[in-house]
Amino acid sequence: MEKKTDKMSMKKTNMKKTNKKDTELVYRPEPVDTSDVIVPEELMGLVEEMSRNVHEVWAKSRMDQGWTWGPQRDDELKTHPDLVPYDELTEEEKDYDRDTSMQTIKLILKLGFKISK
Repeated sequence: MEKKTDKMSMKKTNMKKTNKKDTELVYRPEPVDTSDVIVPEELMGLVEEMSRNVHEVWAKSRMDQGWTWGPQRDDELKTHPDLVPYDELTEEEKDYDRDTSMQTIKLILKLGFKISK
């Protein structure tokens, strides 16, 4: 008899059985498809402000865990080159935060919520 918790756990985390012995599980992300959502122009400023905050939350969390700035990421020394103010990030790094923010806004809209000031 299969345990209920095992079945529920697999459903909630998108884990798939990969062999006959059921000992190896593989995570398969299944994000909500937001490709059909168009973000109104008036929310584009919100995307940038959210991106800045996403970086600030990440940086604070790292620093609270003892990480400091370093020219290269080093998990052992806990150094990271992106522990700088948002304005000092490369456009590539900012785009990472912008994508997170944009996808969050698109999900909110797709779920039927309204965003207003």
